[in-house]
Amino acid sequence: MNDADVSKQIQQMVRFIRQEAEEKANEISVSAEEEFNIEKLQLVEAEKRKIRQEYERKEKQVEIRRKIEYSMQLNASRIKVLQAQDDLVNSMKEAASKELLRVSNDSKAYKKLLKGLMVQSLLRLKEPSVLLRCREVDRKLVESVLNEAKQEYADKANVHAPKITVDNVYLPPPPTDNEIHGTFCSGGVVLASQDGKIVCENTLDARLDVAFRQKLPEIRKRLFGKMEA
Repeated sequence: MNDADVSKQIQQMVRFIRQEAEEKANEISVSAEEEFNIEKLQLVEAEKRKIRQEYERKEKQVEIRRKIEYSMQLNASRIKVLQAQDDLVNSMKEAASKELLRVSNDSKAYKKLLKGLMVQSLLRLKEPSVLLRCREVDRKLVESVLNEAKQEYADKANVHAPKITVDNVYLPPPPTDNEIHGTFCSGGVVLASQDGKIVCENTLDARLDVAFRQKLPEIRKRLFGKMEA
């Protein structure tokens, strides 16, 4: 084999090696690009997941805040409604309290009422000796029916007439100028055993409080109906 043939074979081998190298390099390049694209896609998907998760987290926070705000507004509205209802009910009681002040204006009817309250108190106490307290302005009226009340109680309870001492300490007076927010008494009596352990408060104001408490559910139902629920 002469030099020309050797040179030709060498060139062929060089071309083969170069071609193989180029093909290998091309394969490496394609593989690297595929791996890059896969990794890039994975990174993009990971970032998308993070963005979605962050969005969902913030969306939940917004929804929670919205629910909390709605609940607070709803509670505030309910409180306002309840306060308005309470104000109306209290204004009714105040109006009734003002009406009680007129009861003692009719002397004849009030005298009969005092006697009835005294008899009722005696029947509750069932004591042989009691202390009676009234308003100073009612003292003469109370004393005028004292014996009648004692006798009526004795007849009903089938006992001896009790001893009743009218206390020199009086119940609060009626309010002046229709001012009913201070300490006052609209009328009636308070009876107690001599040792003070048993007390029967039978003032008009106490009777109103009892009646109002007993009738409050019915009053609220009539005024507000199903709104209470």
